[in-house]
Amino acid sequence: MNREEQVTMGFRDLLNKMAWLNKFKMEDSLKGYKSSEVHCIEYIGRNVGSNVTKLAESFYMTRGAISKMTKKLIKKGIIESYQKPDNKKEIYFRLTSQGQVIYKVHEELHKEFQERDKAVFEQVTEEQFDSMLSFVEKYSRHLDAEIKKQGVDITNRNDFE
Repeated sequence: MNREEQVTMGFRDLLNKMAWLNKFKMEDSLKGYKSSEVHCIEYIGRNVGSNVTKLAESFYMTRGAISKMTKKLIKKGIIESYQKPDNKKEIYFRLTSQGQVIYKVHEELHKEFQERDKAVFEQVTEEQFDSMLSFVEKYSRHLDAEIKKQGVDITNRNDFE
């Protein structure tokens, strides 16, 4: 296995381990919600002016799939749609008070997982962080370009907020 494969496999392995470790606690704390729904709630909670297009771009899903998911979340009373006074064409989403509760539970779980993994990150130097972030940004730009070649426009994405 060459170094590129080692890095790729290493990232995949890390992400799979994180997902496995986090899965049971997430499922237990957020019963009744699919992972995609929770991430949609998270996105709407973090981004004022969320709409179908922005959600679709962020999750690499079709607008139709996002519309279906947001309709389910509206029906569950988690999000609500609204229009801006100056733009009656576009529909935006915001969290309801029930949605805020789910959002906060999810955020607390992330903090808990961060705390669990703190021991590793405390050992990483600023230079190592800079190097890792530089690599991730470079690789992300490369993948963005590859996605664009497939005919998907992702120019409005902000990966490192």
